[in-house]
Amino acid sequence: MSELHKFLFDGAPVRGALVRLTDGWQELLQRRAAAGAYPPPVTELLGEMTAAAVLLHSNIKFAGALVLQIVGDGPLKVAVAEVQPDMAFRATATVTQAVAPDAALAQLVNVHGQGRCAITLDPRGRQPGQQPYQGIVPLHDADGHALPRLSDMLGLYMRQSEQLDTRLVLAADAEVAAGLLIQRMPTAGEANLAGTAHAAESGDDAEEDFRRITLLAASLTRDELLRLDADTLLHRLFWQENLLRLDGSRVQPRFACTCSRERVAAMLRSLGAAEVESILAEQGAVDVGCEFCGQHYRFDAVDAAQLFLAQPQQPPGSDRVQ
Repeated sequence: MSELHKFLFDGAPVRGALVRLTDGWQELLQRRAAAGAYPPPVTELLGEMTAAAVLLHSNIKFAGALVLQIVGDGPLKVAVAEVQPDMAFRATATVTQAVAPDAALAQLVNVHGQGRCAITLDPRGRQPGQQPYQGIVPLHDADGHALPRLSDMLGLYMRQSEQLDTRLVLAADAEVAAGLLIQRMPTAGEANLAGTAHAAESGDDAEEDFRRITLLAASLTRDELLRLDADTLLHRLFWQENLLRLDGSRVQPRFACTCSRERVAAMLRSLGAAEVESILAEQGAVDVGCEFCGQHYRFDAVDAAQLFLAQPQQPPGSDRVQ
C-alpha cells in the first residue's frame, strides 16, 4: 500500500517526509504496458519524478496540481508527473529512441544541452486569464557542470528559488517509487513551531542541526529506500534524533487520472468541426487515448456531430472503451 509520512525533529528547525508508492505505481506501469513498457532507466527517472512531486506537494498548502516536467533533447523527449492536493498522482513519458540499459540522467534528457525541467503550480478553478506559476529547475550547477541526479536538481532549485535548504533522496524500480525529503525550516517568527523550542536556536546551531540530519539522510542506500518499510527506515536513520511523527498527516497516495470523455470532447471542439470531419473521413471514427492512464475515448460520426450542435444538451452516445 502506498504511504506518505511527515515528521519533525524536536529541538531542530527541520522537517521531513517519506513516501513509498507501491500499488499505485505498479498500476501506472501496468496501464502503460499495453503501449510498450518503459526502458528501466526511464522507469527509474519517472518513478523518482513521481515520488518527488508527491513530497513537494505534501509540503505546501495549494489547491491545485503540482506538475514536474522534463523536456529532453535525448531519447527521452518528455516526462511528466502530476500530483493533486489529495495526493492522487499520474505520470507519463515519451521515448523516441533506444535507451542504453545504464543511461544516466544527462544521457536521457540533456545530450545536447537543450534539456529543460520545470515545476508548475496549476490552481484548481483557474480564472480566465489567470496563469499558473512555473519555476525553472536548473540542469547544471553554478559552474556549468551537469547535475547527475534529479534529487540534485530539485535541491538546487529549492535553495536558489525558494530559499529553502532541501535534501532529497530518491529511488524507483518497477515495483516501488520512493523518496525522502529533509528540509530546513525558517526560524524567524516561529515562536512555537509544533510545540518545540527550536525557534530560539542561533543560526549556527540551526545550520549544524540541518547538516547533521542531512548527513544521516545521505547514508540511506537505494536498496534500503526501496525495500525497507517506513518505520524501519526512519528508525535506522534517525534513532538518535527526537523524531515527532505527524500521525494526522498520514495519507495514502494513489494513482488516479483526471481525464474524462467530457474533457476529450472539449479538446475536439477546440480543434474545430473541419479537423474532426477530416479525421472521420480518413479513419471512420475519432479515437483519443490518454497518455497517462491508457484510457481510450471513441467518437463515431454521430458523436462527433453532437459535439458541434449549437446547444449540445445530450451526451455523446458511445461509451468510453478500454
